Amino acid sequence: MVNNLYKEEHRIFRGTFRKFLEKEVVPHLEEWEENGVVPKKIWHKCGEQGFLCPWADEKHGGFDAGFEYSVIMAEEIAGAEASCLGLSVHDIAARYVNDFGNEEQKTKWMPGCISGYCITAIAMTEPNTGSDLQAIRTTAIKDHDSYVLNGQKIFISSGINCDLAIVACKTNLKADPPHAGISILLVEDGTPGFNHSKKLKKLGLRGQDTAELVFEDCRIPESNLLGEEGMAFAYMMKNLECERLIITIGTQAEAEAMLRETIEYCKSRTAFGRPVSGFQHNTFKIVELATEVELGKVFLDTLISDYIAGKDIVKEVSMAKWWISEMANRVAYHCLQLHGGYGFMEEYAIARRFRNVRGTTIVGGTTEIMKVVIGRCMGL
Repeated sequence: MVNNLYKEEHRIFRGTFRKFLEKEVVPHLEEWEENGVVPKKIWHKCGEQGFLCPWADEKHGGFDAGFEYSVIMAEEIAGAEASCLGLSVHDIAARYVNDFGNEEQKTKWMPGCISGYCITAIAMTEPNTGSDLQAIRTTAIKDHDSYVLNGQKIFISSGINCDLAIVACKTNLKADPPHAGISILLVEDGTPGFNHSKKLKKLGLRGQDTAELVFEDCRIPESNLLGEEGMAFAYMMKNLECERLIITIGTQAEAEAMLRETIEYCKSRTAFGRPVSGFQHNTFKIVELATEVELGKVFLDTLISDYIAGKDIVKEVSMAKWWISEMANRVAYHCLQLHGGYGFMEEYAIARRFRNVRGTTIVGGTTEIMKVVIGRCMGL
């Protein structure tokens, strides 16, 4: 994607990362799906190879690399069916520390984010709030030089493995509007009262640990406040643009992989004496899918270029997020159907991809929420 943005160093990085996935990740995917979690040692290996937060400042251990590297990794992870790694989640979460943290916080945590010894998670969603972030109930009451944190978060990606949780909470219960009372606290694993309560079983992405987090009279030092009190909503809205773009890049790559694998299968699998792809109905269906995938690719290429150029693409990213995720689900449905009975078997990648891609219309903002955002951007 966006081939005109890539130079030789990007192509070298892509090849190196692809080989890493093939050697260190792909052979273990079934085991990790069975266990419901990726071992932390793979994070350390990723860090050793420079695959974590390459955009971070050199003084913290990063490479000051451009967004192109995040694009490459999101594409290759999806292509290798390795989304369970959770690297994109970490890439997004660590940006909160990098973008809004003070120098003391960045010096403390960014080296670990880069080495893989500080896995991050974004703890926003709650059991009764979902997409309505300003309605969160988790509270952090100021007590001298600390905050006393109480509440519950759910559907938190990397919630079991995380060493640092970026927690959205209410620090001002009387704020009007309500979102003006939301702040972000950085909560370290091992803090008394912080419990990785329950590992959740999911339809897809079973190898990526997803958890319920509970905070009970969890005392957080004032120094762990990220940015300013009451500014969390603004921080989240700013970073959601990047988050949704990265999710969409991975989703588009999933659609391309499913189509590519299905074409190979249909050309090699025979029925009634000829390849499955040779039947006119199947040919037309594959052509329709290929057209939709290409439309998504061209639109997304433009958005990636615009984002790197520093343009405001909130509306367009929201459009891409909902359309490409819904498109990928259509591709998954028809590609599985073209596989016939084998498509229903776990040994075929399309079965797992079918499960995994379903979540893309939900995570990072549902299709419906994306349409709300677009409507607001259009003044509707």
